[in-house]
Amino acid sequence: MTKAEIVSEIAKATGIDKATVLETVERFMETVKDAMTNGENVYLRGFGSFIIKTRSQKTARNISKGTTLIIPEHKIPAFKPAKVFMEQVKQA
Repeated sequence: MTKAEIVSEIAKATGIDKATVLETVERFMETVKDAMTNGENVYLRGFGSFIIKTRSQKTARNISKGTTLIIPEHKIPAFKPAKVFMEQVKQA
């Protein structure tokens, strides 16, 4: 499902025009990105959590050159679904 399809579904279900729904969805995503960029996790009860995970430093190999390199510790965004959400998906 694309963002446009989500906007259409919400607009149809609520009766709000698509432009307003699109602005709301865009602002929601921007708020989540800003919070995570500032090191905060975002928790949505019954849906899931947008969390920041830290990947440890590791050694990788470039097989074509036969060299090794160090990939430093870094952070990545992740989504952890709520238990209620997981159960709904499993039963679908």
